Order: sequence, then C-alpha cells, then structure tokens
Amino acid sequence: MSLDTLLQPAAAASLARWHQFVAAKDLRALPELLHPQAVFRSPMAHTPYPGAQKVNLILNTVLQVFEDFTYHRELATADGLSVVLEFSARVGERELKGIDLIRFDETGLIVEFEVMVRPMSGLQALGAEMAQRLGAVSG
Repeated sequence: MSLDTLLQPAAAASLARWHQFVAAKDLRALPELLHPQAVFRSPMAHTPYPGAQKVNLILNTVLQVFEDFTYHRELATADGLSVVLEFSARVGERELKGIDLIRFDETGLIVEFEVMVRPMSGLQALGAEMAQRLGAVSG
C-alpha cells in the first residue's frame, strides 16, 4: 500500500512537495508548507525551536550541511497526519542515519518537524557544523 493512500490528502500533497524540494536541493518554497506556529525539535537541543521562520532557517541550513542525503523508508501514522522518513547522509567524513518525524495539520501544513540522528559521532559532526553556520538560534 502506498503512503499516499495512508495519508490524508492534504498531508500527502505536502509530503510530495517536501520530497520535490529536497530532491531539487531547493527549499525556497518551504514557507508555504509551514504552519506559522510550526515547531522544530532538534537532535542536539532539549528545547524546541518555535515558529515557521526558525523552522525554515534550520531546515534550509541542514540541507546545505548534509552531503549524499537520501531517504530510504517512509511510515505513516494511523491518523494519516504524521510520517516517519528514514534517511542517511554525510557531514564531512562522518556518516549518519536518522529519521524525520513530520506532523501535518488537517490542511497539510507542517506543525512539527523532529529529527533524530545516530551514531553519536555523526550527531556531533552535524551539531558542530550547524552551530558554525547558525550560531545560537534561540528557542
């Protein structure tokens, strides 16, 4: 069964656009998919980053940091509003695996974007590179 049939139509359409943006390495239209009160949950920080502007900045930066980024598997929740996307990437010499947990509202806007990354060496390389590029983005 395809993920499109498991997701609510608006969420499926937004996920398709997300994949198009990532494949093109161009997130300029990402704000169109973000709820104004969207939240980003980082694998490095305990406190979430609130607001579409911060979510946009973080996701645009991480797409520049990751090399050889590839999605592998997709899972959907029973309510059809959330997905889990497994990925692999490289930051410098460090390879990493992770998941993006994306929750949509009924209109298809992203309300929460959470990232988990392993192993620790990959997470540390990602954190160092993001800190260098973003400085202290406050929550």
